[in-house]
Amino acid sequence: MDLNTVAEIRDARDPAPWRPGDAWLGGGTYLFSEPQPHLRRLVDLSRTGWTPVHHAPDGSLEIATTCTVAQLSRYARTLTTAAAPLFEQCCRAFLASFKIWNMATVGGNLCNALPAGPMISLTAALDGECLLIAQDGVRRRVPVAGFVTGAGRKDLAEGELLRSVTLPARALASRTAFRQASLYGLGRSGVLVIGTLDPVDGSFALTVTASTVRPVRLWFPLPPTADALRTAIGGAIADDEWFDDIHGLPEWRRHMTFRYAEEIRRELREPGER
Repeated sequence: MDLNTVAEIRDARDPAPWRPGDAWLGGGTYLFSEPQPHLRRLVDLSRTGWTPVHHAPDGSLEIATTCTVAQLSRYARTLTTAAAPLFEQCCRAFLASFKIWNMATVGGNLCNALPAGPMISLTAALDGECLLIAQDGVRRRVPVAGFVTGAGRKDLAEGELLRSVTLPARALASRTAFRQASLYGLGRSGVLVIGTLDPVDGSFALTVTASTVRPVRLWFPLPPTADALRTAIGGAIADDEWFDDIHGLPEWRRHMTFRYAEEIRRELREPGER
């Protein structure tokens, strides 16, 4: 897509006042996919030189907003933590060409805030935290599950930058279970549900994405019963929060969410439970 209203591309390393019509440019797979008549200037992040994935001494992972899906997939193959398989499962949930994989960024996927965004699914399920930097340099941290507030909506002020997402070491050590459904063999996710089991205290978390307009993360001090899990999902997701588009009716998304949640509960339950 030729963005013929854009008059300037600015390097993000050169500070300049933010103005109406500006937009951050990561990989550009969304920006250049359709007309953006409101844009006048792009602030290019591609030359910042940020390390795609940083393994901190405390065992956490900091994923830069400019990290591409391909870079994250390659890095995840070196991980030895229990949650390592979840990275590739979510990367594959893009069902995108190698060209998209090599350009689309983790930060772009979060900031688009689409229900089917698999990087939202991954980072919300692993208790990720967003680092946001305002134009005046003020920093704040927001959980991924709270960063995306609706379909296409996020907790991001004008000119604010999503710098990175940090995944804690404890979440990376969790056992995980992954379920995804689409109406088509190579279609967009209509339902994506992830469960995690904490190795320290045995707590259980379920993260629902794609079927809902926002990520919904439920936490239980111990793996719940089937009835308790169904009740919690029903209470956490309002009727108007089940997503409705060409990729699936709300009724189908709801049904599959409950079905996958129970499958995940059974998969991750403690040994010996009946």
